[in-house]
Amino acid sequence: MRHKHGYRKLGRTSSHRRALLKNLTIALVNNGKIETTLPKAKELRSYVERLITRAREGDFNAHRAVFASLQDKYATNKLVNEIAPQFKERKGGYTRIIKTRIRRGDAAEMAFIEFVA
Repeated sequence: MRHKHGYRKLGRTSSHRRALLKNLTIALVNNGKIETTLPKAKELRSYVERLITRAREGDFNAHRAVFASLQDKYATNKLVNEIAPQFKERKGGYTRIIKTRIRRGDAAEMAFIEFVA
């Protein structure tokens, strides 16, 4: 049983899951909105919101912490300098998930994930 289990495994090893969330986060920061499967979007939401909360401080240590997670200079700068300041007054809920369709190939539920504001 998986009662109160903390996260979704998404059918991947831990290193593959970490890389997947990192790449999805970079795509979301660069584009502002991405379409992915619903379970991935739900898992990505908590990952991204933790990063935004950290990036809101905007200091050097915030840059280092975000870069340690993303390993992408452009996405880190955009997150800390452009996206996070928009949410300065907000206490959470920086992203929105919108269910879109059922994917034809494997009948997976698809969803958009985007930044609020």
